[in-house]
Amino acid sequence: MEFEASFLDQVVQAVCEAGRIIVQNNDKPRSIRYKGRNDLVTDTDIAVEEDLKARLSRLLPESSFLAEETSGSAFLGDLTWVIDPVDGTTNFAHGLPMVATSVGLWSKGQIVLGVVNLPLLGEVFSAALGKGAWMNGESIRVSETRDLDQALIATGFPYAIEENIDEVLAQLRAVLPATRGVRRPGAAALDLAYVACGRYDGFYERGLNSWDTSAGVLLVGEAGGNVSRYDGSPYALGDADIMASNGHVHAGLQELVARGVS
Repeated sequence: MEFEASFLDQVVQAVCEAGRIIVQNNDKPRSIRYKGRNDLVTDTDIAVEEDLKARLSRLLPESSFLAEETSGSAFLGDLTWVIDPVDGTTNFAHGLPMVATSVGLWSKGQIVLGVVNLPLLGEVFSAALGKGAWMNGESIRVSETRDLDQALIATGFPYAIEENIDEVLAQLRAVLPATRGVRRPGAAALDLAYVACGRYDGFYERGLNSWDTSAGVLLVGEAGGNVSRYDGSPYALGDADIMASNGHVHAGLQELVARGVS
């Protein structure tokens, strides 16, 4: 399905308008409930998701939703918005600004539009399939770093950390001494956007959901990067693990991460 350039602008505007809820609620007390020991949801998550669904429905009345808080068990249809209203809810609950809203549009087998908004950091990333990627309206590209020892890598930890602790630590033991460093902001959509704009040279994580990665995967691809699974096979939404990079360090990072895969 082809979309006019102005349509992406409308989607960006809708996502940014919903992001104002995060900004407005940032200094207010949080109402927190638990989906799991480390898996939080706040009233802000719900409010942003409902606001986005209303706005995006007006843009594409025929579309459906796969959204973390209110329709997380839905299926991808011919035209589906894939939404994470507040990626980094734990950060938000603790007053940290590394919070993202991720919106991807799935159309007949692929993500064709993606927006990652960082409302507390004042940055919005967008991409359209075959058209490129942007941050605050300016074109972005992945980094040119070619040597792993000069590469800054990001990662994340799965909610089921007890079940994955040995693998997580083994991977860190392999990646940390071989690179310039490892960062863990706690929001995968932000991590992928940072790979797309060249701040990170690579990223890997296990246990993510479709709404965590839908927009970010398109951002990285349109910015000239590489996205795969740990073993190098193509990544599909919902896969158990993901690796993204500038392309130059992909094989080396893949080799390092493989040392920790059980």
